[in-house]
Amino acid sequence: MAVHKGRGFSCINYPIGMNLGGDPSQALVHSTPDGKFMVTLSAIDLGQGMKQVSRQIAAETLGVPIEDVYVDTADSDTGPHDMGSFASRGTHRVGNAVIQAAREARSVMLDAAAEELEVSAADLETDGKGNIHVKGAPSRTIAVADTAIAAQFRQGRTISGRGIFLIPMSDVDPDTGEMTPVSCFAHAAVVLDLQVDDETGEVEVLEVNSAYEVGRALNPKMVEQQLIGGAWMGISHALFETTEPHYPNRDYGATDFNHYLMPGPGQVVPHHIAVLERPAEDAPYGGKGPGEMCANPLLPAVTNAVYNAVGVRIDALPVTPEKILRGIKANGGARPQGQSWEV
Repeated sequence: MAVHKGRGFSCINYPIGMNLGGDPSQALVHSTPDGKFMVTLSAIDLGQGMKQVSRQIAAETLGVPIEDVYVDTADSDTGPHDMGSFASRGTHRVGNAVIQAAREARSVMLDAAAEELEVSAADLETDGKGNIHVKGAPSRTIAVADTAIAAQFRQGRTISGRGIFLIPMSDVDPDTGEMTPVSCFAHAAVVLDLQVDDETGEVEVLEVNSAYEVGRALNPKMVEQQLIGGAWMGISHALFETTEPHYPNRDYGATDFNHYLMPGPGQVVPHHIAVLERPAEDAPYGGKGPGEMCANPLLPAVTNAVYNAVGVRIDALPVTPEKILRGIKANGGARPQGQSWEV
């Protein structure tokens, strides 16, 4: 019996969103009478942090504290239209729509403040702390909350904004039919180390090293958490997840989610991540978002590492011990290409 080390590499260019029908997202932003802001969306937060990122984008654009911004994604029947939470489109498409809506709401807010201060709206600026100042005269100021009260109860204004973002239709080359289906790409590269037991076929992941280009990391800690969690989703899919985890005969497979194989917390290994920031020109504050790209490159990295360890090329996931043992038998034994040691 021997345990063989293997190292696998993979890289990915991942398209953000799609171009079908322009892939539109809409957003609404409005102020409450006390100067808080509500962002209404129909895109759903699946745990990827879209609510938090939308909140940050709205607060930055409005020029108000982030704690004064709330995001509602409760009901697609009453909310503005959105194509959905898929294709890693949330930050890019929804974020751009939020910027447009927040800019419109900010313009109304500054007009209301200008009327109260008896100046031009062009002479006003926000401080991000809940106040609106006259440029060059910081003593002349009005709180955002007082502006909201004045707008709604004295001026008859609705501090609100609407935003929609969609991708322009791609030009089509008349000779080749070539077109551009997406507006921007994110990129990643992964190096994964594992070991394979040539007697049992069991695989143990040892370490992951990765680099991700995500545009601008609008919330670095959330990006890191998503990259780590997404990587383990990819590893889980590559090595475990199937309704037939042991044999092709379904009689021996998982019957429910109590028997569905997934890695547990004890199997999480060190994951060293380099986040590369290259802000995208058409993205909200440069951020494209990691999305599904977190998991995708891990699948080929695992299969490449198994091949490197024992010389078995597996082209159907998951990489189960049975498939590895069959491959080793077909090859007449393990054919390690990396380091191995006897146990």
